[in-house]
Amino acid sequence: MRILVVGATGYLGSHIVHHLVSAGHQVSGLSRRADADDQIAASGAEPRRGDLSDPATIIDTMRDHDATIYAAQLLLEDEFETVRALLRGIAGQSHTFLFTSGTGLLSQRTDGAWSEDTFAEDEPFVPSKYIGLRLVTETFVRQAGSSGAVRAMVIRPPMIWGHGGCGHLRMFYADAGRSGDVAYLGEGLNLYSNVHVDDLAEVYRLALNRGTPGALYHAVAGELANRALAQAVAADLGLVARSVDLSEGIRRWGKFETLIGMATSSRSRSPRTRRDLGWAPRHTDVLSDIGHPAYYSLAGRTP
Repeated sequence: MRILVVGATGYLGSHIVHHLVSAGHQVSGLSRRADADDQIAASGAEPRRGDLSDPATIIDTMRDHDATIYAAQLLLEDEFETVRALLRGIAGQSHTFLFTSGTGLLSQRTDGAWSEDTFAEDEPFVPSKYIGLRLVTETFVRQAGSSGAVRAMVIRPPMIWGHGGCGHLRMFYADAGRSGDVAYLGEGLNLYSNVHVDDLAEVYRLALNRGTPGALYHAVAGELANRALAQAVAADLGLVARSVDLSEGIRRWGKFETLIGMATSSRSRSPRTRRDLGWAPRHTDVLSDIGHPAYYSLAGRTP
């Protein structure tokens, strides 16, 4: 299959590229710069020039491929406009389009308290007020798939980890480097469900082959509370983990990172993905990512 990956040089996108190349697919990666060309080529994929700020520069490239995986990150308004333009540009084509969302959409602000709420793919929820527009984009993609305009689906990952790229762990290690201890908010019992990036890449491959147009797929392998993550990082660095209140959290991590990450709970399940795609994760322990050299560099340490 000829597959174009949009966001091919990012954390998730680069692992999707590697996974699909290893599976024998002919993969291209969207690129704007020479250094990105080099990174994409080194992964075994073909660099293809285009710019998300001008979707018209991408549509012809999409038409040269059997499928497009959208794994880029834009501001929510720009994301919606870009995805809408891309889908309209390939409407009526025999083309598969996988849009990457995220379970931040499900997040609930708990200020460190535990929440019993957990959501499967098509269960109702109240969208996060911070990123609720993402649901509009998801709905547009799924309706395009259901209508037959294009074979479109949504993949909604939880917290992604593996190979030193977990955003939550990166925050904890960087915080340790700045502050000399590791903080969590309140009780620290809130959490994001999680998945290893290699297992997540497999969901994309399976969806390309077996996915149902208009479907939404989660990808959950486990979950662990923020306090447990902070304590593991502190133990790795020989530091103390401690609770902080919201005002100190904002000073340490910034307002957006605190409210979207450290103050919220986002628990999800993936029964449809397991049932329809036959997916089963191989990596289930996020703590196995503790101590990766990429995290040590954020803390100003040498492995």
